[in-house]
Amino acid sequence: MRSRTPPTPTTPSDLRLRLHPRSLFPLSLITALLLTTALLLTGCGITPTGYVQAGAPAQGARQPGTDTYTARIFFLSPLGVRAAARPTDGPVGPQEALDMLVKGPTAAEQARGLVSEVPPTSGRLTAVPATGAVSVFLPTPVSRMEAVAVHQIACTAAHADIPGGRPATQVDVRMYEPKSQGTPWTVRCSSNGIALPTAGPDTWQNPAPRASPRPAPDTS
Repeated sequence: MRSRTPPTPTTPSDLRLRLHPRSLFPLSLITALLLTTALLLTGCGITPTGYVQAGAPAQGARQPGTDTYTARIFFLSPLGVRAAARPTDGPVGPQEALDMLVKGPTAAEQARGLVSEVPPTSGRLTAVPATGAVSVFLPTPVSRMEAVAVHQIACTAAHADIPGGRPATQVDVRMYEPKSQGTPWTVRCSSNGIALPTAGPDTWQNPAPRASPRPAPDTS
């Protein structure tokens, strides 16, 4: 019988090499997200520690029984995508949360092994909140982004202070590519920090997302 070689620990660099979608949106996004989910949940030793679970306070919301607000910004760690908790002075909306994400992990977060796959862009990553949802306007086509970056963006936006009081796992994140024709692709952030399409398996094979009005991004 052949002996098995013990698996080597997974590092953020390993995940970057394994999670590299380079095709069209949104079908490639769905494939990449599902592949990433399988890799992160089965191949990387994910545990619930450090993740935002369903029903947890929204990002920037006051913690029960305290005067403390906590923002949750999602980065890639050796264990997969996880949230970094940051104290804030008040509620944090999705635009402020994404601005924090784009700046990357702090020195202390980097020391814990957190990195970001959100690429540098020439334009602003813009968020427009609505009741139970947030529209995210991407300055870079998804074909030029890692699947992990989509998880980071979607989950950071979903855990912001969103009107309506939905749990973060039930917030619809509507992703718009540059020069899109007004039809977003909608995902939700799972309790493990993974962005998953809201459509069922049949639609994954032949995507036809329902059109919704394109809100005007905040240019301020």
